[in-house]
Amino acid sequence: MSVPVTVLSGELGAGKTTLLSGLLESAERDVAVLVNDVGAVNVDADLVEARTDLATGEEVVALENGCICCSLGGELSRAVIQLWKEHEFDHLVVEASGVGEPEPIARQFVRGPAGGPYDLFAVVTVVDARRFHDRFADADSDDVPVVQGPDDSGTRPLADLVLAQVEFCDLLVVNKCDLVSDAERERVVAVLETLQPRAEVVTTEHGVIDPAEILAVERFDLEAVTDAAGWKRVIEADERGDDHAHGEADHDHPEHNEYNEHHEHSERNGHHEHDHAHTHPPERYGITVDTYHRRRPLHPERFAAFLADLPDGLVRAKGLCWIAGRDKQAITMSYAGSETALEVTGRWIASFSADRQETYRQGQPDLPWDEEWGDRETRLALIGRNVDLDALEERLDECLLTDAELDDDWLEYENDTPTGMGETTVISIEP
Repeated sequence: MSVPVTVLSGELGAGKTTLLSGLLESAERDVAVLVNDVGAVNVDADLVEARTDLATGEEVVALENGCICCSLGGELSRAVIQLWKEHEFDHLVVEASGVGEPEPIARQFVRGPAGGPYDLFAVVTVVDARRFHDRFADADSDDVPVVQGPDDSGTRPLADLVLAQVEFCDLLVVNKCDLVSDAERERVVAVLETLQPRAEVVTTEHGVIDPAEILAVERFDLEAVTDAAGWKRVIEADERGDDHAHGEADHDHPEHNEYNEHHEHSERNGHHEHDHAHTHPPERYGITVDTYHRRRPLHPERFAAFLADLPDGLVRAKGLCWIAGRDKQAITMSYAGSETALEVTGRWIASFSADRQETYRQGQPDLPWDEEWGDRETRLALIGRNVDLDALEERLDECLLTDAELDDDWLEYENDTPTGMGETTVISIEP
């Protein structure tokens, strides 16, 4: 019989270890724990071991010096399989690094070797209510949240990782609610429900939660959670031409699989109708969603200036961009907190030779295709609170190449956007 697994995610300081320690003390079952921490000293593992009744501590497996969901991917599979072979337990909890995404971990338990002895029950993300409110839910604040900036390697902004953790989960635990008012807590929950409409939201203080909420419910569905993020739903609704989606919705486009970094092009999936309906966010909190869709390239300098001057109320903006001077590269824009990451996640099919284009199009006969530009486009999901999205779209339109610029040699425009798969450029909002 497979052992159920829960992946526990959340940024550093959100309270994952406190929640886990309380869980181990109160759960009426034998729970094994695998803890990942970054750095030479695994502080989290020490805390968990000290707070449990485990006699030897052998049930705690610490993966040190790296991120569990990337550099230690192979070690994770080996560790959990070895744990299963050598110990008897009722449930496994994997506490992921605060600077990593839960999705690669989850996939190892679904499609990797760990999927044999284990059954993934849920991905749980813990959110610091105070920090999340000040960073994402407070559009009226004059203070710009301090976010860890990029380094010379072009690493992904921390705020973007936080939202990735929120957008890929089944259960959101809003912790440290004693540090926010009731109104602030409600705003946090409303924003979270917009970012991840599928997940259940539970609020708590000091990491206190009924173990059954975490361990007893089988929630995970890989396909459903992969497609559940609010920004994806907004874009899918725009592709279907739903009435609430704005922008140039008369242009249909297939879904871009921007996460498959092992292929030289961005794979196109056939359009899938989902059984979930788009969930409109609570209007009483001033949350609005919209899409922006244009088939004209963005001027690199004007677009960079736009990204450096985004409104405070913008919570999330994500999607594919067509940037002048990057005629081959399909670039994903991802805004969160105070920074925007631009990353090459594929190639436009229109950038291939005529023969290769024909091959791809024959394989997908329903692929929409513009006679002039092929599949090149900009399509973004915009999620904001107390922000004028119409004005934001007008500013985006000002970033598009003019007719005169289209007659210029815009294919050679110089810019700082990335050129190769996996490369990232980060643009911060100017103070």
